[in-house]
Amino acid sequence: MKINFFKYQGAGNDFILIDHTMSPLKDIDNEWIEQLCDRRFGIGADGLMFLTKHADFDFEMHYFNADGKLGSMCGNGGRCIVAFAKQLGIIEKETNFLAVDGPHYARISASGEWVDLQMIDVNTITNDGDAFVLNTGSPHYVSLQTDLKNFDVFTEGKKIRYNDIYSAKGINVNFVEDMGDHLFVRTYERGVEDETYACGTGVTAVAMSIAKYKNQLGHIKTNIKVLGGDIKIEFDYDGTNFTNVFLCGPAKLVFEGKL
Repeated sequence: MKINFFKYQGAGNDFILIDHTMSPLKDIDNEWIEQLCDRRFGIGADGLMFLTKHADFDFEMHYFNADGKLGSMCGNGGRCIVAFAKQLGIIEKETNFLAVDGPHYARISASGEWVDLQMIDVNTITNDGDAFVLNTGSPHYVSLQTDLKNFDVFTEGKKIRYNDIYSAKGINVNFVEDMGDHLFVRTYERGVEDETYACGTGVTAVAMSIAKYKNQLGHIKTNIKVLGGDIKIEFDYDGTNFTNVFLCGPAKLVFEGKL
């Protein structure tokens, strides 16, 4: 049996997308997904997504990490699957879809290559030493750094991800440098177990952490630079609650093929 697949990237975070609307999603082969995501023996991606039908939403997003295991929410993946849904003709200018962390609203540009994705509200940020820990659909650790360009993200991120506190459930580790007019962010992602070019839930967590750190209140817009490009984060912050949260950035088709 041949399966059509589509490769998308959102600020360098890349994904394999498969239209699974014609039949229910079952009998998932996790080793097969891991092989497809392998950059030497497969297509190569940070994760794989199936788009399925849902009775109450435009579609449902099922996200699997590059290790083949079912993942938590992926922000850049969410933006890419919205662009994919537009390509398939399922949506036009906006959508309401279901992901593992609940419903999401998104709006998409006429070109289909820029998506504003609404993320979950957040009302809890804790501290681990000088770092911030929060969940934006996936769990994140945020640490402020200097000279981030030359920082060893893989080694230091892996140490935190596999320490006694986080090793059991895993955590995504974000390092951020405040550049004045933007934040520079690099992320070690669990499930990929490496640094990725971007992490949507990660940059959302970073923007929230910096807002709390600086005690910024009101409607906040944050420009983020990652290894794969530029992302914008918007939210309202009252000192406790982060609401009306949007992750905004590119979502582009790279190529398509058959398995």
